[in-house]
Amino acid sequence: MTSFRTNTDRLLEVRLQDEKVLAIAGAMVAYTGSIKFEKSLLGGEGILGALKRKVTNEGMQVMQASGSGTVFFAQNAAEITVIALAGEKLTIESSSLLAYDTSLKTGTSFAGLRGASSGQGLFSTTVEGHGNLAVISRGNLIMLEVTPAHPLRVDPDAFVGFKGDIRQEFVFDVNWRTMIGQSSGESYQHKFTGQGVVFIQPAER
Repeated sequence: MTSFRTNTDRLLEVRLQDEKVLAIAGAMVAYTGSIKFEKSLLGGEGILGALKRKVTNEGMQVMQASGSGTVFFAQNAAEITVIALAGEKLTIESSSLLAYDTSLKTGTSFAGLRGASSGQGLFSTTVEGHGNLAVISRGNLIMLEVTPAHPLRVDPDAFVGFKGDIRQEFVFDVNWRTMIGQSSGESYQHKFTGQGVVFIQPAER
């Protein structure tokens, strides 16, 4: 597993020892040692995976950094959180993914109305397996637990991702005040039920 750690809350440090790491193209801000950067045409997903991303318009420009040394990644001064997956599957907006271990398998999943309402598109990116990934957010990433007794509702503009055995649905909160133009501005949300964790950011897109 590649070594990931946050140097500050806005700078990711990845140490490579004759290893590889995948990151969003252009995210490298500094490095030491002997590192080679190459565009990753297939993003580690193979030809079928790349074609699926093309068809679903869930684009993600990825580069591969390989060699020995330390690479520093950042993206628009956003806050960075490292998440270690242990055989789990994380569903995430592709715009929130900064870098990931080459041992992790990425793909796409249908987001339905959740994606359409947030302007992120109808599909989301999935990351699964054993390894580290780095997530960017506006403000520190917030992890909220979902249990069968405690479902969670989230503003689609604050949603970042989720993991666990979670179901999602799009819900409207429309009443007579909405009909007469007295909306609270929170007329639709995403409802998450089941068992797992939902990641949000303390800001709206």
